Amino acid sequence: MKFVDEATIKVKAGDGGNGCVSFRREKYVPFGGPDGGDGGDGGSVYLVATHDLNTLADFRFQRHFEAGRGENGRGRNMTGHAGEDLEVEVPVGTLAFDAQTGELIGDLVNHGQKLLVAQGGFHGLGNTRYKSSVNRAPRQSKPGTPGELRQLRLELKVLADVGLLGLPNAGKSTLISKVSGARPKVADYPFTTLHPNLGVVRLGPLQSFVMADIPGLIEGAAEGAGLGIQFLKHLARNRLLLHLVDIEPPDPEQAPEQAVRVIEQEMAQFDPQLLERPRWLVINKVDLIPSDEREARCQAVIEALDWKGPVFHISAFTGEGTDTLTQQVMRYLEEHDSDT
Repeated sequence: MKFVDEATIKVKAGDGGNGCVSFRREKYVPFGGPDGGDGGDGGSVYLVATHDLNTLADFRFQRHFEAGRGENGRGRNMTGHAGEDLEVEVPVGTLAFDAQTGELIGDLVNHGQKLLVAQGGFHGLGNTRYKSSVNRAPRQSKPGTPGELRQLRLELKVLADVGLLGLPNAGKSTLISKVSGARPKVADYPFTTLHPNLGVVRLGPLQSFVMADIPGLIEGAAEGAGLGIQFLKHLARNRLLLHLVDIEPPDPEQAPEQAVRVIEQEMAQFDPQLLERPRWLVINKVDLIPSDEREARCQAVIEALDWKGPVFHISAFTGEGTDTLTQQVMRYLEEHDSDT
């Protein structure tokens, strides 16, 4: 199924039922009095987060959701039934915004979490409510209030422990397919990955983490070039970023350190706080470099970037260095578990 990370829907809560005007009519009871019941409350609309969904694609086909209307009150002081609430399932990691005001209504980050997005209407009052010592036969009632109508913009941000970023064809899809059960499309042309892929990396019975393969970014992405900013926002959800760089890029005129700076520039333009997130440098495709030249080539990249953080040399294609990388990632996540 195609990954869709934004959708616009309309939700309508149920209207409250109207109150009833009724009088007790029985033989030999000359002054029965009012007995009109209240209406029922209208149903509300909730968003419910679930792990069973990982895309907003279903909202391309159904965009309107309406909860049940409250029943009208009836005679003999019978209250109308309340309208049924409507629960709309969305993937974990969904943010709900008011499409007209841009207000953030809520962020659904846990399985089973519920968010009220449209309040049902309040029930109307029957004429029994208006009976008093001076008004024994009231002929007035109150209608139910309309349910809330809202247009929502849903935005899905991938929830993963580790995010892979880099230029197209840096080897992100190959890496996630090597260390997890994910099977993204892998090919020797740019933009093979058109949507985020999630994979679970298992190192032991009780040791695992989720890795996200974010589509490759190019210069100008923050302004909409290539896949644009559509997926830059997913990086904010990751606890650790692995910045992959091709040590032997297809374009000989582009040095590996330039590739890193391009991504950093786009991250800074989109959200400067992204650069403050923990990020490790992963130099990929070292199998393409003669063994006696690898250390010097990698060190040159590190010095050119003046990189102070952790650095790993791997070959996602052959698997060289990937075990060490995943073990260090697992250790980091365990040590910083309290930070989340």
